[in-house]
Amino acid sequence: MERLIMKRLLDWKSSPYRKPLILKGVRQVGKTWILKEFGKCHYENTAYFNFDENEEYKQFFETTKDVNRILQNLMLASGQKILPEKTLVIFDEVQDCPNVINTLKYFCENAPNYHVACAGSLLGIALAKPSSFPVGKVNFMQIDPMTFTEFLLANGDENLASYLDGIDALEPLPDAFFNPLYEKLKMYYVTGGMPESVLMWTKARDVDAMQEALAGILGAYERDFAKHPNVTEFPKISMVWKSIPSQLARENKKFIYKVVKEGARAREYEDALQWLVDARLVHKVYRSSAPGLPVSAYDDLSAFKIYLVDVGLLRRLALLAPTAFGEGNRLFTEFKGALTENYVLQTLITQFEVFPRYWSQSNPPYEVDFLIQRDNDIFPIEVKSEMNTASKSLRKFKELFGGKVKLRIRFSLDNLKLDGDVLNIPLFMADHTNRLIGLALEK
Repeated sequence: MERLIMKRLLDWKSSPYRKPLILKGVRQVGKTWILKEFGKCHYENTAYFNFDENEEYKQFFETTKDVNRILQNLMLASGQKILPEKTLVIFDEVQDCPNVINTLKYFCENAPNYHVACAGSLLGIALAKPSSFPVGKVNFMQIDPMTFTEFLLANGDENLASYLDGIDALEPLPDAFFNPLYEKLKMYYVTGGMPESVLMWTKARDVDAMQEALAGILGAYERDFAKHPNVTEFPKISMVWKSIPSQLARENKKFIYKVVKEGARAREYEDALQWLVDARLVHKVYRSSAPGLPVSAYDDLSAFKIYLVDVGLLRRLALLAPTAFGEGNRLFTEFKGALTENYVLQTLITQFEVFPRYWSQSNPPYEVDFLIQRDNDIFPIEVKSEMNTASKSLRKFKELFGGKVKLRIRFSLDNLKLDGDVLNIPLFMADHTNRLIGLALEK
């Protein structure tokens, strides 16, 4: 499978300021695979060390901070050769090995000519702990589930992917491209972007195996909840996790603790929710009171929405059968368009540095699904799961903050068009949002 992160890994390899790399991402998102593939394609050899399978390797990091001695021991123990510049050294499953993470500082300072990359699930949790972390001595990279573009490439639809890449005018797409892209997007809602699930669909067209793969990943995440240092948090994390489909099925998607458990209070469940956020299994989108900079200054910390790391996992967790994708627009509108919002958020995260927010007011009720920051501009985004969309909230937003709003964006099943200052992006073009905004602003 082609992963677009490969280009960023190549930039890291050739950077004169390269530091040891920490690759973050949830379990089974393809961290190990991409690092091994990167080593195979772009280095003479790869030296791979898994600290979960070979716990004895941890000892080499406990007794010394001398990088050359550590590498010597690893080579002798594993029979793998490690050459500066020519070998990619992969340390996998490092989340439980603070000494390994700490040693990265000495790789950076004393052995910068060795190329070292680390991976591990729940690294977000490990890094949130206050331990002696090598601040400023490592590069970070995040690998997220496969985007719709990567799904098209995996599915053998390179022609559709390159057609979308080549669009340089805000004009409607011909039906010959629009219709197949719309159908492929339905498939993506069903499989999501977890590589194993995508593989089961694209290689074998096996719906049962794909369902099984998603169920297996959800099971692995639920086993991870037990790794919370405080055992009493485990059932709470599990309850928050299982409540997400019903949170998103409501008209107002603001997270409500009572949906987790009758009578639940924020203070009882805050830590459980934060664990899921640190693990990046869920995304927390805060309500913003106004489109100002810095974005965080306008956060209302008491109001937020919660989305899942992947649209396919959300569909599976909600027990929505894959047959729904044969039924017209049903997948897009199912539980109040939650799958569509989740999908849009997933792709916005990969394109914009500042995490999206949302805006709402209660009396009368208006809500703009997402606000994104691009350079020093903030753009309101509305996500519609159908066609023929009236955008009352976008109009209201313009009315209130007119001077600050250069462009309003709407995702829907309508065709690509720029209508005054409203840019309508078909849902299957969400991966190209950043570029399309650029085209619209030039107009």
